[in-house]
Amino acid sequence: MESNVKCYLGIDVSKSWFDLSFMKVINHQRQTVVTERFDNTADGIALMHKLLVKQSVPFDENSLLVIENTGIYHRRLWRYCSEHSLPIHIGNAAHIKWSFGIARGKNDVIDSKRLCDYAYKQAEDLKATAALDPVHLKLKDLMTSRSMLQRQLNAIKVYLKELKNSNDKDIQQVMEKANEAALKGLEKSMQKIDGLIASLIKDTEGIDKNYELLNTIPGIGNVIAASLICCTNNFAGKPSGKQLASYAGVVPFAQTSGSSVKGKNKVHPMANKELKAILHMAALSCIRNYPEFREYYDRKIAEGKHSRSVLNAIKNKLLLRVVAVIKKQQPYVDNTKVAA
Repeated sequence: MESNVKCYLGIDVSKSWFDLSFMKVINHQRQTVVTERFDNTADGIALMHKLLVKQSVPFDENSLLVIENTGIYHRRLWRYCSEHSLPIHIGNAAHIKWSFGIARGKNDVIDSKRLCDYAYKQAEDLKATAALDPVHLKLKDLMTSRSMLQRQLNAIKVYLKELKNSNDKDIQQVMEKANEAALKGLEKSMQKIDGLIASLIKDTEGIDKNYELLNTIPGIGNVIAASLICCTNNFAGKPSGKQLASYAGVVPFAQTSGSSVKGKNKVHPMANKELKAILHMAALSCIRNYPEFREYYDRKIAEGKHSRSVLNAIKNKLLLRVVAVIKKQQPYVDNTKVAA
Protein backbone atom coordinates (compact mmCIF):
# COMPACT_ATOMS: atom_id res chain seq x y z
CA MET A 1 0.00 0.00 0.00
CA GLU A 2 1.43 3.40 -1.02
CA SER A 3 1.97 5.71 1.95
CA ASN A 4 0.45 9.20 2.09
CA VAL A 5 3.28 11.68 2.75
CA LYS A 6 2.89 15.38 3.36
CA CYS A 7 5.49 17.81 4.57
CA TYR A 8 5.08 21.10 6.44
CA LEU A 9 7.92 23.58 6.72
CA GLY A 10 8.44 26.79 8.66
CA ILE A 11 11.35 29.17 8.23
CA ASP A 12 12.25 32.08 10.47
CA VAL A 13 14.19 34.53 8.30
CA SER A 14 16.70 37.12 9.42
CA LYS A 15 19.27 39.21 7.57
CA SER A 16 22.23 36.85 8.11
CA TRP A 17 20.64 33.41 8.44
CA PHE A 18 17.39 31.49 8.51
CA ASP A 19 16.17 28.62 10.67
CA LEU A 20 14.30 25.77 9.01
CA SER A 21 11.89 23.42 10.78
CA PHE A 22 10.07 20.74 8.85
CA MET A 23 7.79 17.89 9.77
CA LYS A 24 6.56 14.95 7.74
CA VAL A 25 3.07 13.55 8.15
CA ILE A 26 3.01 9.93 7.00
CA ASN A 27 -0.41 8.27 6.78
CA HIS A 28 -1.80 11.07 8.99
CA GLN A 29 0.83 10.43 11.68
CA ARG A 30 3.05 13.36 12.64
CA GLN A 31 6.76 12.65 12.63
CA THR A 32 9.57 14.31 14.57
CA VAL A 33 10.26 17.94 13.72
CA VAL A 34 13.72 18.46 12.19
CA THR A 35 15.46 21.84 12.60
CA GLU A 36 18.52 23.29 10.90
CA ARG A 37 20.14 26.71 10.47
CA PHE A 38 21.56 28.03 7.19
CA ASP A 39 23.23 31.23 6.08
CA ASN A 40 20.89 33.53 4.17
CA THR A 41 23.09 33.32 1.07
CA ALA A 42 23.10 31.41 -2.20
CA ASP A 43 25.37 28.79 -0.59
CA GLY A 44 23.01 28.48 2.37
CA ILE A 45 20.06 27.92 0.04
CA ALA A 46 22.04 25.23 -1.81
CA LEU A 47 22.76 23.42 1.46
CA MET A 48 19.09 23.57 2.41
CA HIS A 49 18.16 22.09 -0.96
CA LYS A 50 20.50 19.16 -0.39
CA LEU A 51 18.91 18.52 3.02
CA LEU A 52 15.37 18.62 1.61
CA VAL A 53 16.31 16.22 -1.20
CA LYS A 54 18.03 13.90 1.27
CA GLN A 55 14.94 13.91 3.48
CA SER A 56 12.72 13.16 0.43
CA VAL A 57 10.64 16.30 0.90
CA PRO A 58 8.11 16.41 -1.99
CA PHE A 59 8.43 19.44 -4.23
CA ASP A 60 4.74 19.62 -5.11
CA GLU A 61 1.32 20.28 -3.59
CA ASN A 62 2.07 17.75 -0.83
CA SER A 63 4.38 20.28 0.82
CA LEU A 64 3.80 23.74 2.24
CA LEU A 65 6.39 26.24 3.45
CA VAL A 66 5.35 29.20 5.61
CA ILE A 67 7.50 32.27 6.19
CA GLU A 68 6.76 35.78 7.43
CA ASN A 69 7.00 38.74 5.11
CA THR A 70 10.32 40.40 5.99
CA GLY A 71 10.39 42.94 3.18
CA ILE A 72 13.60 41.93 1.39
CA TYR A 73 15.33 39.24 3.45
CA HIS A 74 13.05 36.42 2.31
CA ARG A 75 13.54 37.05 -1.41
CA ARG A 76 16.15 34.32 -1.92
CA LEU A 77 13.82 31.76 -0.40
CA TRP A 78 10.91 33.01 -2.48
CA ARG A 79 13.00 32.72 -5.65
CA TYR A 80 14.14 29.22 -4.65
CA CYS A 81 10.58 28.04 -4.09
CA SER A 82 9.47 29.54 -7.41
CA GLU A 83 12.28 27.77 -9.28
CA HIS A 84 11.69 24.39 -7.59
CA SER A 85 7.85 24.43 -7.51
CA LEU A 86 7.79 24.27 -3.72
CA PRO A 87 4.49 25.82 -2.48
CA ILE A 88 5.20 28.79 -0.22
CA HIS A 89 2.91 31.02 1.81
CA ILE A 90 4.37 34.43 2.68
CA GLY A 91 2.19 35.58 5.53
CA ASN A 92 1.62 38.77 7.46
CA ALA A 93 3.88 38.66 10.52
CA ALA A 94 1.29 40.13 12.91
CA HIS A 95 -1.46 37.77 11.74
CA ILE A 96 0.79 34.73 12.20
CA LYS A 97 2.01 35.91 15.60
CA TRP A 98 -1.52 36.43 16.92
CA SER A 99 -2.48 32.94 15.78
CA PHE A 100 0.04 31.48 18.23
CA GLY A 101 -2.05 32.62 21.19
CA ILE A 102 -0.20 33.20 24.47
CA ALA A 103 3.43 32.37 23.62
CA ARG A 104 6.05 32.21 26.36
CA GLY A 105 9.59 32.82 25.25
CA LYS A 106 10.94 33.08 21.74
CA ASN A 107 14.05 32.61 19.67
CA ASP A 108 14.70 31.89 16.02
CA VAL A 109 14.46 28.11 16.35
CA ILE A 110 11.26 28.24 18.40
CA ASP A 111 9.75 30.67 15.88
CA SER A 112 10.56 28.33 12.99
CA LYS A 113 8.88 25.45 14.85
CA ARG A 114 5.81 27.59 15.47
CA LEU A 115 5.68 28.45 11.77
CA CYS A 116 5.95 24.77 10.92
CA ASP A 117 3.07 23.98 13.28
CA TYR A 118 1.09 26.89 11.80
CA ALA A 119 1.58 25.43 8.30
CA TYR A 120 0.30 22.06 9.51
CA LYS A 121 -2.78 23.39 11.30
CA GLN A 122 -3.78 26.01 8.69
CA ALA A 123 -2.82 24.13 5.52
CA GLU A 124 -6.37 23.88 4.20
CA ASP A 125 -6.98 27.63 4.53
CA LEU A 126 -3.61 29.00 3.41
CA LYS A 127 -3.16 30.04 -0.20
CA ALA A 128 0.20 29.55 -1.86
CA THR A 129 1.87 32.83 -2.77
CA ALA A 130 2.32 33.42 -6.50
CA ALA A 131 5.73 32.68 -7.98
CA LEU A 132 8.25 35.51 -7.76
CA ASP A 133 7.98 37.78 -10.78
CA PRO A 134 11.28 39.65 -11.48
CA VAL A 135 9.43 42.42 -13.35
CA HIS A 136 7.01 43.00 -10.47
CA LEU A 137 9.90 42.96 -8.01
CA LYS A 138 11.79 45.56 -10.05
CA LEU A 139 8.70 47.77 -10.24
CA LYS A 140 8.20 47.47 -6.48
CA ASP A 141 11.82 48.47 -5.78
CA LEU A 142 11.51 51.47 -8.10
CA MET A 143 8.30 52.58 -6.38
CA THR A 144 9.93 52.18 -2.96
CA SER A 145 12.92 54.27 -4.09
CA ARG A 146 10.54 56.91 -5.42
CA SER A 147 8.71 57.07 -2.09
CA MET A 148 11.99 57.47 -0.19
CA LEU A 149 13.10 60.32 -2.44
CA GLN A 150 9.69 61.99 -2.12
CA ARG A 151 9.87 61.86 1.68
CA GLN A 152 13.38 63.35 1.67
CA LEU A 153 12.32 66.09 -0.74
CA ASN A 154 9.26 66.97 1.34
CA ALA A 155 11.31 66.96 4.55
CA ILE A 156 13.78 69.53 3.19
CA LYS A 157 11.01 71.75 1.77
CA VAL A 158 9.05 71.71 5.05
CA TYR A 159 12.21 72.43 7.04
CA LEU A 160 13.05 75.46 4.89
CA LYS A 161 9.48 76.69 5.07
CA GLU A 162 9.49 76.51 8.88
CA LEU A 163 12.83 78.33 9.05
CA LYS A 164 11.44 81.14 6.93
CA ASN A 165 9.03 82.07 9.73
CA SER A 166 11.83 82.70 12.24
CA ASN A 167 15.03 83.45 10.28
CA ASP A 168 16.34 86.76 9.04
CA LYS A 169 16.22 87.21 5.29
CA ASP A 170 20.02 86.87 4.89
CA ILE A 171 20.20 83.66 6.91
CA GLN A 172 17.23 82.22 5.04
CA GLN A 173 18.92 82.88 1.70
CA VAL A 174 22.04 81.08 2.93
CA MET A 175 19.99 78.04 4.01
CA GLU A 176 18.05 77.90 0.76
CA LYS A 177 21.27 78.19 -1.24
CA ALA A 178 22.88 75.41 0.83
CA ASN A 179 19.98 73.04 0.13
CA GLU A 180 19.47 74.03 -3.51
CA ALA A 181 21.76 71.31 -4.89
CA ALA A 182 20.12 68.65 -2.72
CA LEU A 183 16.62 69.64 -3.87
CA LYS A 184 17.61 69.65 -7.53
CA GLY A 185 19.39 66.32 -7.15
CA LEU A 186 16.37 64.69 -5.51
CA GLU A 187 14.02 66.07 -8.16
CA LYS A 188 16.32 64.84 -10.93
CA SER A 189 16.51 61.38 -9.36
CA MET A 190 12.73 61.23 -9.07
CA GLN A 191 12.34 62.18 -12.72
CA LYS A 192 14.76 59.42 -13.70
CA ILE A 193 12.91 56.85 -11.60
CA ASP A 194 9.57 57.98 -13.04
CA GLY A 195 11.00 57.37 -16.50
CA LEU A 196 12.20 53.90 -15.55
CA ILE A 197 8.79 53.06 -14.06
CA ALA A 198 6.98 54.26 -17.18
CA SER A 199 9.30 52.26 -19.46
CA LEU A 200 8.98 49.10 -17.36
CA ILE A 201 5.17 49.31 -17.34
CA LYS A 202 5.00 50.03 -21.07
CA ASP A 203 7.24 47.05 -21.90
CA THR A 204 5.22 44.59 -19.79
CA GLU A 205 1.98 43.64 -21.53
CA GLY A 206 -0.13 42.48 -18.57
CA ILE A 207 0.91 45.37 -16.36
CA ASP A 208 0.56 47.96 -19.13
CA LYS A 209 -3.06 46.99 -19.81
CA ASN A 210 -4.14 47.23 -16.16
CA TYR A 211 -2.19 50.47 -15.79
CA GLU A 212 -4.04 52.07 -18.69
CA LEU A 213 -7.40 50.83 -17.37
CA LEU A 214 -6.74 52.31 -13.92
CA ASN A 215 -5.88 55.67 -15.45
CA THR A 216 -9.38 55.91 -16.92
CA ILE A 217 -10.86 56.24 -13.41
CA PRO A 218 -11.38 59.85 -12.23
CA GLY A 219 -8.92 60.61 -9.45
CA ILE A 220 -6.55 57.72 -10.26
CA GLY A 221 -3.27 58.97 -11.73
CA ASN A 222 0.03 57.40 -12.70
CA VAL A 223 1.47 57.13 -9.18
CA ILE A 224 -1.65 55.57 -7.64
CA ALA A 225 -2.06 53.18 -10.57
CA ALA A 226 1.54 51.97 -10.24
CA SER A 227 1.18 51.69 -6.44
CA LEU A 228 -1.98 49.59 -6.74
CA ILE A 229 -0.27 47.27 -9.23
CA CYS A 230 2.66 46.85 -6.82
CA CYS A 231 0.48 46.27 -3.74
CA THR A 232 -1.68 43.65 -5.45
CA ASN A 233 1.02 41.96 -7.57
CA ASN A 234 -0.88 43.23 -10.62
CA PHE A 235 -4.13 41.99 -9.06
CA ALA A 236 -2.91 38.37 -9.22
CA GLY A 237 -4.99 37.35 -6.20
CA LYS A 238 -8.14 38.97 -7.62
CA PRO A 239 -8.94 40.93 -4.44
CA SER A 240 -12.50 42.11 -3.89
CA GLY A 241 -13.28 45.78 -3.40
CA LYS A 242 -13.82 45.21 0.31
CA GLN A 243 -10.49 43.39 0.68
CA LEU A 244 -8.57 46.12 -1.13
CA ALA A 245 -10.30 48.86 0.86
CA SER A 246 -9.57 47.03 4.11
CA TYR A 247 -5.90 46.67 3.08
CA ALA A 248 -5.75 50.41 2.42
CA GLY A 249 -7.33 51.16 5.81
CA VAL A 250 -10.43 52.99 4.59
CA VAL A 251 -13.13 50.58 5.78
CA PRO A 252 -14.70 51.28 9.20
CA PHE A 253 -15.21 48.35 11.56
CA ALA A 254 -17.68 48.05 14.42
CA GLN A 255 -16.46 48.52 18.00
CA THR A 256 -19.23 46.93 20.07
CA SER A 257 -19.51 44.09 22.55
CA GLY A 258 -22.57 43.24 24.64
CA SER A 259 -24.18 46.17 26.36
CA SER A 260 -21.05 47.84 27.76
CA VAL A 261 -18.86 48.47 24.69
CA LYS A 262 -20.55 50.82 22.23
CA GLY A 263 -17.78 52.56 20.34
CA LYS A 264 -18.01 54.32 17.01
CA ASN A 265 -17.13 52.48 13.84
CA LYS A 266 -13.45 53.10 13.14
CA VAL A 267 -10.88 52.20 10.50
CA HIS A 268 -8.20 49.78 11.68
CA PRO A 269 -4.70 51.23 12.22
CA MET A 270 -3.12 48.22 10.50
CA ALA A 271 -3.09 49.27 6.86
CA ASN A 272 -0.80 50.21 4.01
CA LYS A 273 -0.15 53.74 5.24
CA GLU A 274 1.60 54.83 2.06
CA LEU A 275 -1.26 53.70 -0.17
CA LYS A 276 -3.75 55.35 2.18
CA ALA A 277 -1.82 58.64 2.03
CA ILE A 278 -1.83 58.86 -1.76
CA LEU A 279 -5.50 57.85 -1.85
CA HIS A 280 -6.16 60.74 0.52
CA MET A 281 -4.60 63.13 -1.99
CA ALA A 282 -6.64 61.50 -4.76
CA ALA A 283 -9.84 62.02 -2.75
CA LEU A 284 -9.05 65.71 -2.25
CA SER A 285 -8.36 66.02 -5.98
CA CYS A 286 -11.71 64.39 -6.76
CA ILE A 287 -13.55 66.86 -4.56
CA ARG A 288 -11.86 69.81 -6.30
CA ASN A 289 -12.19 68.60 -9.89
CA TYR A 290 -15.25 66.36 -10.19
CA PRO A 291 -18.79 67.65 -9.46
CA GLU A 292 -20.00 64.14 -8.56
CA PHE A 293 -17.60 63.92 -5.62
CA ARG A 294 -18.02 67.60 -4.68
CA GLU A 295 -21.78 67.15 -4.40
CA TYR A 296 -21.38 63.94 -2.42
CA TYR A 297 -18.90 65.58 -0.03
CA ASP A 298 -21.09 68.67 0.53
CA ARG A 299 -24.20 66.51 1.08
CA LYS A 300 -22.54 64.32 3.70
CA ILE A 301 -21.01 67.28 5.51
CA ALA A 302 -24.49 68.91 5.61
CA GLU A 303 -25.80 65.67 7.18
CA GLY A 304 -23.30 66.11 10.02
CA LYS A 305 -20.65 63.62 8.89
CA HIS A 306 -17.03 64.29 9.85
CA SER A 307 -14.87 65.40 6.90
CA ARG A 308 -12.41 62.51 7.41
CA SER A 309 -15.25 59.99 7.36
CA VAL A 310 -16.48 61.42 4.07
CA LEU A 311 -12.96 61.34 2.61
CA ASN A 312 -12.66 57.69 3.65
CA ALA A 313 -15.94 56.98 1.89
CA ILE A 314 -14.59 58.61 -1.28
CA LYS A 315 -11.40 56.52 -1.06
CA ASN A 316 -13.60 53.45 -0.71
CA LYS A 317 -15.57 54.46 -3.82
CA LEU A 318 -12.35 54.85 -5.79
CA LEU A 319 -11.11 51.40 -4.79
CA LEU A 320 -14.43 49.77 -5.64
CA ARG A 321 -14.14 51.31 -9.10
CA VAL A 322 -10.55 50.07 -9.36
CA VAL A 323 -11.62 46.47 -8.71
CA ALA A 324 -14.59 46.73 -11.08
CA VAL A 325 -12.47 48.06 -13.94
CA ILE A 326 -9.82 45.35 -13.49
CA LYS A 327 -12.41 42.59 -13.15
CA LYS A 328 -14.28 43.62 -16.30
CA GLN A 329 -11.08 44.56 -18.17
CA GLN A 330 -12.90 47.55 -19.57
CA PRO A 331 -12.24 51.30 -19.19
CA TYR A 332 -14.24 53.21 -16.61
CA VAL A 333 -17.51 54.66 -17.87
CA ASP A 334 -19.01 57.68 -16.10
CA ASN A 335 -22.71 56.75 -15.92
CA THR A 336 -23.67 60.27 -14.86
CA LYS A 337 -22.40 61.65 -18.17
CA VAL A 338 -23.95 58.79 -20.14
CA ALA A 339 -27.34 59.49 -18.55
CA ALA A 340 -26.98 63.18 -19.31
